[in-house]
This record gives sequence, structure tokens and C-alpha cells, in this order.
Amino acid sequence: MAVTPQTNVTLDEFAEALGRYDSFALCGHVSPDGDCLGSALALMHALRAMGKKATCILAKPDAVEKSFMFLPGADELVPACDFDDDVDAFIACDVPTLERLVDGACVHARAKAHFTIDHHAVDSCIAEYNYVDPDAPATGMLVWQLIAAMGVEPSRAMAQCCYLALMTDTGRFQFQNTSPEAFELAGEMVRAGAQPAACSREIYQRRTRASLGLEGVMLDNMQVSESGAWALSHARLSDFERLGAVKADAEPLIDVLRSLDGIQVACMLREQEDVVRGSLRAKGDDIDVAALAQRIGGGGHKAAAGFTFKGSIDEALAQMPALLDGLFEGGAA
Repeated sequence: MAVTPQTNVTLDEFAEALGRYDSFALCGHVSPDGDCLGSALALMHALRAMGKKATCILAKPDAVEKSFMFLPGADELVPACDFDDDVDAFIACDVPTLERLVDGACVHARAKAHFTIDHHAVDSCIAEYNYVDPDAPATGMLVWQLIAAMGVEPSRAMAQCCYLALMTDTGRFQFQNTSPEAFELAGEMVRAGAQPAACSREIYQRRTRASLGLEGVMLDNMQVSESGAWALSHARLSDFERLGAVKADAEPLIDVLRSLDGIQVACMLREQEDVVRGSLRAKGDDIDVAALAQRIGGGGHKAAAGFTFKGSIDEALAQMPALLDGLFEGGAA
């Protein structure tokens, strides 16, 4: 593991500092994924096991994806804009910047103390207590280790949340970030009560007809570079409207595109009202899609990143081929 220069405490010191406070708000990034929600909920349960008051809040009041609602405690999530309590401490889970906290930044400002536990490397910090390890496959794995440092006996709820976090951020233990430690700690989570079959069923086996319809659109729109190194596709607002699809229906598409034999980078574009959301995935260990995402208004990890393109879908489609080609010319230039 290689913590960032912004990391200023060990997990043991992080745990000791948590013990000094009685009430907590925990928040992840906007459009929370499995790692974000799983990490925050697991830590919420651990703090409550210590007799603390802890609430998980959402960066924006958008509905959480239905597939995540089976997680223990998901029914207690509160939009940050509706959370008026004063808390002793704020914990940023799986999020490194105030911008990505959106409404949660106001709660952050009211708190007396601030903590960050994350695996996204940035050049700044938003807390007095920071533990950021970009080598960790998932923030949920760090939270699992933190729970041990807190001296809390892991419950089934904590195990389920951490397992879901680790499973999703490793792509079902298929991505390049899957480490020996990921398997070891996943085993601990299962022994503590996590249910791999239930997690897999809820996340990967609940696709709608609209999602399958979008997959057909994605395949029809797919373009592959002359070298075969990258694949690019897109879905327009009109496709969503025609199929009755929602954002969650598009989530599996990037992995379908990534599965194409021979390609090293996949890019999926999704048109929204005034911007275009993009997802990037890499197969090769020597390709850094996060560097490209950062240039377009996003970020993420070396093998998985996302961005927001401030323009039309046609403008994005015109610019992306050259940007993707740049990944194979000595960097994302």
C-alpha cells in the first residue's frame, strides 16, 4: 500500500481520533456508486456499535439506484440539503474534494472536526484527519481495516456493505486493481456474514428491458479505432426517452464495450440535458484513463474513470477519437 502525501494519520490514529467525538455525518461523492455507499454505511454501523450517533447523508437529493437499496441502512440515507443537525465530526468517504460533496459541503462546514478515508489521490485535502491509499482496490476495504482498528466486532451489516464496496470497485474481482489482499479481506467479510450471491444478484442480475434496449443502441453506435486499440459508443437523450430508460439502465454498458476482444480502452458517452457524461475503462496496466478524464472535467482511477463534457453529444463525438488516440502516443495528450 502507498498512502498519499496528504495522509497524516495511520488507521490506528484515525480510529483513535474518531473515538473523541460523539456525533457524525458521513457523506460520499455525488452519484454514489457501490464503493461510496458501502463504505459510508459500513462505517456508520461501526460508529453506532461504539455508541456514537451517526447519519449517512447524500451529496444531492437524487434517488439512489434501486440495486443498492438492499444494503443495510440504505433506507436511512438523508439528502444533505435536508440534514439540519449540528454534528461533532464529518467523514468524507470515497470522496477527496468539497466540489464532489455538493450539498454535503454545507454540513462539512458546520462540523467541528473533519475526516477523509478514500482511495482517490488528489493534491489537496479537506480534513484534519486524512487516510488516502490509491493502491487500495476500494475505500470499502480501507473501512474494513478501520473497523478492526476501532476495536469493533464486525457485524453482518458491516460485512455486507464492505463486501459490496469491494466487489463493485474491482468489477467482480476482475479489474487490474484486484490484489491478493482484496481476496483475503473478502474472505473475512464472508466469514462475518456477507452474502456474495445476494450482492451479485442485486447488482448484476437486475437489468431492465430498457437497459438491454440501450445495449442494442450502444452496439449500433459503436466505433472502433483503425488500430483496434479503443472502442467508443454513445446513447442520446432520445434513446432514453424512446426506451423509457433511466441513468441506472446505462451503467452496465461500459463493461459490455470493454469486453470487446482486442480493445485496450473503452469510452461510453451518455447525453444529458446540458452536458455529456463519459465513462472510461482500460484493460492494459500501462494505460492511465484517469489522466484523460481529468483533462475533460473528471477523474477516477488508472483503469476506471469518468468525466463531464461541457458541450453537445456531437461535439464530444468529434473530439473523443483524437483524445483516445492520445492515450497511445505517450500519454493522454
